[in-house]
Amino acid sequence: MSKKPDSHDDPSGLDGLQVNFGGRTFSRRQWFTGAAAGAAGLWLASRPESLLAAAPRSANVKAKAKAVIQIWMWGGPAHLDTFDPKPEAGGDYCGSLDKPIATNVDGVRIGQLLPLLAKQADKYSIIRSMTHGNNGHETASYMVQTGWPAGGRDVFPAVGAVVSLFRGRQAGYEGLIPPYIVLTEPQGRFSEAGFLGPRYKPFATGGDPNQKPFAVEGVVARGISDQRQKARRKLLDNLNTLGRAMEGNSRLEAFQTAEQQAYDLILGDAGKVFDLSEEKDELRDRYGRSTFGQSCLAARRLVEQGVKFVTINYKGWDTHKQHFQIMQRKLPEMDKGLATLLEDLADRGLLDSTIVWWSGEFGRTPKVQSEAPWNGGRGHYGPVFSAVVAGGGFKGGHVVGASDAKGEEVRDRPVYPWDLIASMYELLGIDRKEKLRHPHGHSVAVVPSVEDGVKSGGILQEII
Repeated sequence: MSKKPDSHDDPSGLDGLQVNFGGRTFSRRQWFTGAAAGAAGLWLASRPESLLAAAPRSANVKAKAKAVIQIWMWGGPAHLDTFDPKPEAGGDYCGSLDKPIATNVDGVRIGQLLPLLAKQADKYSIIRSMTHGNNGHETASYMVQTGWPAGGRDVFPAVGAVVSLFRGRQAGYEGLIPPYIVLTEPQGRFSEAGFLGPRYKPFATGGDPNQKPFAVEGVVARGISDQRQKARRKLLDNLNTLGRAMEGNSRLEAFQTAEQQAYDLILGDAGKVFDLSEEKDELRDRYGRSTFGQSCLAARRLVEQGVKFVTINYKGWDTHKQHFQIMQRKLPEMDKGLATLLEDLADRGLLDSTIVWWSGEFGRTPKVQSEAPWNGGRGHYGPVFSAVVAGGGFKGGHVVGASDAKGEEVRDRPVYPWDLIASMYELLGIDRKEKLRHPHGHSVAVVPSVEDGVKSGGILQEII
């Protein structure tokens, strides 16, 4: 790569970093556009390939859910301050959040800073007995997102990658937008694709949906008009002497197909799914003019377009210090975005076919850490925490399991990450005994069972 001075007078747009390939020079953006927008190119250019160890058991299973929106509470939210309040435990446990509020479901209370979600409780169910006992971000994230214990020889794929495998091209998905999207950046704690390989990695949008425009990596570029994009494409075609000289070459044809599809995303109708300005201002305000709120709106637009799995990586929940000050800001933001998402999906007839899954990697210490240096923070806590599920065949208005009086242990009905994920797979029409082919030649199930040495409370029959 070489550096060329910026030129605002060059209509070709060949400015910035340059890439030399086959004796020709491209701008960095032209190169990545030709490669079909980075990670999306792996989806656009690749051919379907079976990674199943045998004929799919799920082929004839009728699915209730068509898509999943995962609200990933990056860092771990406090269960006592959200969906499992314990005011009777006293100030050492509740701090200033000691006044839970009633919901529209008799007998169910949630945290006092979630009044909008309290009005939507008939749409979701709360699992108050999630457990895995792990207090490390990386290992706990892996367990909750893949449904497999950490530390084994295999790196298992996250739920989104498995859904992409079963509900992507093998199930007839033909969308230009990859079936597995992350808003807006991956966690980076483990490979979401695991042993399935890079084709099943999520397409991470980058950018910020609360900004105008939402600068989706490789699809939307700030300050570059459609006219300029078309001029760049025309110039790239004119420079493509190698492609014309090697017409019929299968590798180049795959590259050119990816380029064509990438431009269809950039200049065609498919990419408009990321243009949130098409939505009414009133609805955008209801979601909240925050990165999270607008990510929820973007997620709704994506599943409406047919995308199968959307993860919203929602940062800011690793509150070792200033916990209650942060909750005063973050919880109302979450309340607004998530409550509006549930209502909007329901109003559009999408909630019945879309699972909404709210969870972090663990909860936070029930007892407030008042000593220095934490001075009112909460630490990592894996023995018991909460998750919320809605839609896609999950019943609303229920509470599954319970923690003890201080939220320190599971009191009844333990639910392990693989139990919850197996339940989602069932609703998605994916047989939990389905076998995946590992690159090293052996086969593994999509989720572990007691035969694999894990504890299990079983799938969530109470709410399916």
